[in-house]
Amino acid sequence: MDYEKEIKQKKLTRQQAKSKAESYCAYQERSQQEMRDKLYSWGLHPVDVEEIISDLITENFLNEERFALAYASGKFTIKSWGKIKIRQGLKLHQISQRLIHNALNQINQQAYYDKLRGLLEKKAAHLKESDPYKRRNKLAQYALSKGYENVLLF
Repeated sequence: MDYEKEIKQKKLTRQQAKSKAESYCAYQERSQQEMRDKLYSWGLHPVDVEEIISDLITENFLNEERFALAYASGKFTIKSWGKIKIRQGLKLHQISQRLIHNALNQINQQAYYDKLRGLLEKKAAHLKESDPYKRRNKLAQYALSKGYENVLLF
């Protein structure tokens, strides 16, 4: 079944793929790895993939630093992720340690603490647990699952 689907899938020329990749990158920030995976999914040869990525970087459609900053900012403000979870997400996109460090340093510390406090207050309002130890443990587990550091809790 998958084999038949692959045969029916039309292979893109290098120029068609580049044009499509430019549109894909213009829509939102992308990492090089994300773009590489997309180009391979379009059935391109590895040499063409690397040339297209090189062109996209040269033409400023792809920028790892810009991606890292946008990713960290978006995950923090919209999804309320902590730095640990953001770091893991950036590593999955194969972003360098230096860029990860820079992106995480762009998060305002006061805003970070305020976001964590707000998350815990909101979660505490919904908890039905009456035992204070279990309640505290559930809040800590929730904060850890969102990627916040253990040392910041309580």
